[in-house]
Amino acid sequence: MSSERMLLHACCAPCAEYPVYDLLNQKIRPDVLYFNPNIHPRFEFDRRKEQLEKLADLRDLSCFYIDDFRIDDWLSHSWEGKYGSRCLMCYDIRMDFTAKYAKENGYQSFSTSLLVSPYQNHEAIIEAAKRAAEKYAVRFDYTDWRPNFRAGQNMAREDGLYRQKYCGCIFSLEDSEFKEKIIRSFPENWEAAR
Repeated sequence: MSSERMLLHACCAPCAEYPVYDLLNQKIRPDVLYFNPNIHPRFEFDRRKEQLEKLADLRDLSCFYIDDFRIDDWLSHSWEGKYGSRCLMCYDIRMDFTAKYAKENGYQSFSTSLLVSPYQNHEAIIEAAKRAAEKYAVRFDYTDWRPNFRAGQNMAREDGLYRQKYCGCIFSLEDSEFKEKIIRSFPENWEAAR
């Protein structure tokens, strides 16, 4: 394995499957970071965290969890002035924190499982990661894992991981064609869960 230390931000276990597989095949054993204050409601935030822990255990990886749940940032529309879009705010918050965490904890580089999803704004993720890398003087390792998105989803299915049907924030849940099914999976009243 490489002596360099890499931090892999993971949005969820299914999206982390292929990047982890690819990195391990390159003899890079990343440490995984769960920092996703965008994931709502709280039950979903915790469920995705638990599933990532399961994947880390399966692959014998270290995983760090940041319990930062910020629904108010999304509901208050605080993103409108600075970012123009909640997605851009979301990428910026997560890449900034990941780069800062990497720098403060002795990692030479970082990347993100967001780069596997064909449903994300790939270029905006890259730009947010590059800004954060420059700000904290840590390397951003870019890989376009999108061609292997389905392979990663199949791996997640084989590993028995929960595969969610929306990006993560309240707005993406509202927009999901699976909204009613998703809400029925929450153990508490939907209004209370928000």
